[in-house]
Amino acid sequence: MASKLFLVFVLLISFALYSFSKPAHEENGFTSWVMRLESEVRNGILSTGLCSACKLLTFVAQIALLTNKIEADVVYEAQLVCKKLKIEDSRVCTAVILEFRNEILTVADKVFLDPIEVCGSLLGPSCAHARDPGKFWNLTVPGNKPPVKPVPPPKPGSPISRVLHFSDVHLDYLYQEGGNPDCGEPLCCRKNDKPPAPGKPKAGKYGDYLCDIPLITFESMLQHISSTHQNIDYAIWTGDIPPHNIWNQSRVDQEEAINHASQLLEKYMPGVKIFPAVGNHEGAPVNSFPPPFITGDNSNQWLRNTLANDWIHWLPNDTIPTIHKGIFYTVYLSKGFRIISINMNYCNNMNWWLLVDNYDPAHQLQWLIDTLQEAEDNGEKVHIIGHIPPGSGDCLKPWSWNYYKIINRYESTVTAQFFAHTHLDEFEIFYDEKTRRRPTNIAFIGPSVTTYEGLNPGYRIYEVDGDYANSSRAILNHETYILDLVEANKGNVEWKLEYSAKEAYGMKSLLPEDWDKFVHRMASNTTLFNTFYKFYSKSAPSESCDDSCRKYTLCRLMTGRSHDDSACTLKTALTQEEKNFFDQSLKFC
Repeated sequence: MASKLFLVFVLLISFALYSFSKPAHEENGFTSWVMRLESEVRNGILSTGLCSACKLLTFVAQIALLTNKIEADVVYEAQLVCKKLKIEDSRVCTAVILEFRNEILTVADKVFLDPIEVCGSLLGPSCAHARDPGKFWNLTVPGNKPPVKPVPPPKPGSPISRVLHFSDVHLDYLYQEGGNPDCGEPLCCRKNDKPPAPGKPKAGKYGDYLCDIPLITFESMLQHISSTHQNIDYAIWTGDIPPHNIWNQSRVDQEEAINHASQLLEKYMPGVKIFPAVGNHEGAPVNSFPPPFITGDNSNQWLRNTLANDWIHWLPNDTIPTIHKGIFYTVYLSKGFRIISINMNYCNNMNWWLLVDNYDPAHQLQWLIDTLQEAEDNGEKVHIIGHIPPGSGDCLKPWSWNYYKIINRYESTVTAQFFAHTHLDEFEIFYDEKTRRRPTNIAFIGPSVTTYEGLNPGYRIYEVDGDYANSSRAILNHETYILDLVEANKGNVEWKLEYSAKEAYGMKSLLPEDWDKFVHRMASNTTLFNTFYKFYSKSAPSESCDDSCRKYTLCRLMTGRSHDDSACTLKTALTQEEKNFFDQSLKFC
């Protein structure tokens, strides 16, 4: 869905800029491009169409001389082409362009778009090679890195903390049991959809693999957690609350979704400390996270206020200033241990505001450096939580590479990272920047609660070296729990343990070097990889993963730095065409 809607957004900008200038000699060229794009879309060459659209956008921007073309005409033309190309259903084409018009037209009016920078940043090197990220912007990280020492295993009988991780709930209050899961729009099973045709599948009581989850499923999970995991020390909640109807959402819709979810957590988990991170779907429109210097109607101060008001139930008052600034914060849990929550939307390649200025938005990474330096000076350990994984192609390269440098500088302080967004059960390994061979850190990517698309609902419990003097705060093990959707819709509602990482994967510990060894074992052990791949989609029905798919998947696990597979020893096994195919299939929104 993300790739197709991205194409709609680029069409809108393209028409805006084209309409502003429209030199006579470009008429035929523009018409030819539209015809070529139509052919590409109809033939399913979405990656090519996206790149073509991006390059058209930036080409027209370079020759644009603003005129008095009215906004309504721009919107109408973009809607017309969206429908003509059948990129989406007619209703979606109309609504999504209205949803995003103000943001996109404002951004298009503010920036000069260079083809290499924009297309390389948004779509990656398969479309265009952006400049060396160090030349984009490069933060200075303090020197005097302490010597790296092996992480000692906890002594027998040492305290163990148990941490709940859930994410990507995407709760849909318009979900309708018996609704149409194949409605022709990006999100189905909703009350305002046409009913399914006679003899066609209907949405089940607890959800459908093509849709977001109903309230009953989320409450079922919370009830199960409340009764089964009474020894939870705290929880991390890494974003994405609203459903995927991104063509028709308002600020009020998002506020209500956030508030209601927070109320449900207070109801079912009273007294549990919850540490949230913001997802990309909390914005209105989705992915809209303007830096703090954007003020007025385009500011997202409304969202910062909403989250601050809800999160204060679990967070201390001293977190409010940075939440109001950019939706990030740090919290001391106990002596020698803190959590840092970061706003990954400042690296989100679908956040159009970053085209205006992507230099360390809200100065968040500089704040992260300062906070980690303070933690190092005080001998503290740190866990970092966020939404979009830093190694994802959805994370802009300059931001990702600076973040990677920061994590490697403070590898003895940051003992684990926790992200989500992909809806899959996976991880990213960080390696030293010199040799690209020594594992330095691990980012766990937790499973989604939503079933969208083709997944069982899930959550995770981490076992962490606990609260005592000189604790490593290392992750000792994790257990993932799922709801078998097929069985639940038959009336067998059972949240069950899917697997324990150490037991299922034969791991002695869950340190970065152990995950590196695990990936290399999977490269030569098909049975072990198939076990991992089953859990990757939370044991939902899925297509088999052939040799190219396996190599691509393993390489994804070996990078915490976007658009960089230099740490993957299998990289030469895939052609660029294969990489492009998998990159586009894993585009998230």
